[in-house]
Parts: sequence; C-alpha cells; structure tokens
Amino acid sequence: MNNNLSVEHLTGIKDLTRQDIELIFKTADNFKDVINRPIKKVPSLRDITIANLFFENSTRTRLSFELAEKRLSADVVNFSAASSSVKKGETLIDTVNNILSMKVDMVVMRHPNPGAAKFLSERIGAKVVNAGDGTHEHPTQALLDAFSIREALGEVEGKKVVIVGDILHSRVALSNIYCLQKLGAEVMVCGPTTLIPKYIHELGVKVEHNLRKALEWCDVANMLRIQLERQDIKYFPSLREYSMQYGLTKEILDSLPKEIKVMHPGPINRGVEITSDVADSKQSIILQQVENGVAVRMAVIYLLAAKIERH
Repeated sequence: MNNNLSVEHLTGIKDLTRQDIELIFKTADNFKDVINRPIKKVPSLRDITIANLFFENSTRTRLSFELAEKRLSADVVNFSAASSSVKKGETLIDTVNNILSMKVDMVVMRHPNPGAAKFLSERIGAKVVNAGDGTHEHPTQALLDAFSIREALGEVEGKKVVIVGDILHSRVALSNIYCLQKLGAEVMVCGPTTLIPKYIHELGVKVEHNLRKALEWCDVANMLRIQLERQDIKYFPSLREYSMQYGLTKEILDSLPKEIKVMHPGPINRGVEITSDVADSKQSIILQQVENGVAVRMAVIYLLAAKIERH
C-alpha cells in the first residue's frame, strides 16, 4: 500500500481517491492507540507550525484540530476571526499573507465562503486543510464519520447510510456523500422537500421524505443538526413540526426491525433531531465520533506534513 496521499492539501473529499481514504484510516488506527495511552503525545511534528484560522465560529472542530496538533507535538497558532482584523475589512489573502510571513507550514481553515480553502491552497506555499467552507464541504467530519462506521460495523463497503435533516445547508452532507460512495456504501438522504437540494439525485443518492421508511432501509442513520443560523425559518413551519416528522425518538428506534447505529455531527439540539434517550443509548456512536475525530485529524495532518518540502 502506498504511504503517500495523492493530494497536497485536503480541501474536499471530492479530490481524494479511495486509497487516500484508506491510508488516512490506517494511520488513524495507529493514532487511536496513541491517544488511549497514558502518554498521549508523539514527537512526529516537532518542528512544524500550524495556524488554525477560523473565520466562522466553531467550538468542537477547532478544539479537535488543536488537540490533534498538540498530540503530534506541532507548534500551534490560533486565529479567530471574531476577534481579528477581518472584522476591520481585511481580505482573506491579506490575512493569510500576514500569517505566512510568520513562517507557518500548514493552515487549518474554516471560512463562510464555499471554495475558500481551494482558493487559498492555490495561492500559498503552506499545506491547507479545509475545516469547513460555508455550505460546501467539511472533509474531516466526513472522514471521521466513515471511520466511525467502519469501527462500529467492521467496514463501510455495502452498508446503507441515511443522512437525515437539513441537506440543503449542510457541508457535512455533501462531504459524507462523496466519502461514503468512494468507500462503496449506499447513501440515502431524508428530510422535508424544502431542505433537500433539487439536483441531489444527480450525485447518485436515494431520496426519501418519510423518516420511518428511511430508517427501515438503513444500517446507519446520520442525524444532521438543524442549522438555525443558516435558515430563514421559511423552510419548515416550526422546530416542533420538524421534530414531529423527522425527530428520532427511542420509541421509533426500538420499533425498527433491526438495530441501527445513530450518529450526529454535533452540536445536538436535544429533542429536535434526536431525543436525549436516543443520544445516550447504546445504539448511538456520537461519543465515538468525537474521539475518532482527534485520531482522524491527527492522521490527516501527519500525512500532509510528510509532503512539506524542507529547504
């Protein structure tokens, strides 16, 4: 097996091969052993500097990346746009040039504009990891989701995965579809008509508007968060209405013909997408996703760092 990624940056799942994804998973397996040891650090990236640029609020993704970087012994610089010169009208490229003049080797970036990470990767010498670009892609989330399915079910190939909820505003959905299909899974999306993009079937996914039918079909249900911050509430009458039709309760879960796994990218609106007893049930792999997030991000950073040219 080739131990090199075919890409120089991780801007989206779309650019990865199946071999790339499998290499990331094998590397993450090793790092998962590391983070469960008493001494959780490895000296792999001791002389690498990584800048985390978050132009959009994020708690768990940023923490997960930061933890991954520190576990690899990298030097970490955090930059949050909420408190920065971006507020004063500085452009993306100026911000980045300033950060690069500080001699950074890698940039992890979340940005509200689709394509921002790719734009950046074409213009700077550092490696770029996309931590979410608007409603476009969120590659590390898709990788940790697929890694968690592999861990829970043994493999991803041939499995049936339904992604439920706000597919229209979700970068998690798009990256997940690409990633799961590359690994040979069957994918369905389920939600109200207003939250399913018109052209989604062109990606080769099934579309179902009835939650019960979708759950009876699947092995895994990935329950997306209703993104109140990206919604002009016109998409559905009310949260209560949404959760009555698309909320997963323990009652529904227990009445299914087979035991399915339940995932959620977080943060959970408890009582909306899933009830508390579902989130905390033995069928839920939500906490495993969080743990796997660190290992998968360590793997991505480690493999990209291996491609940094030292002059």
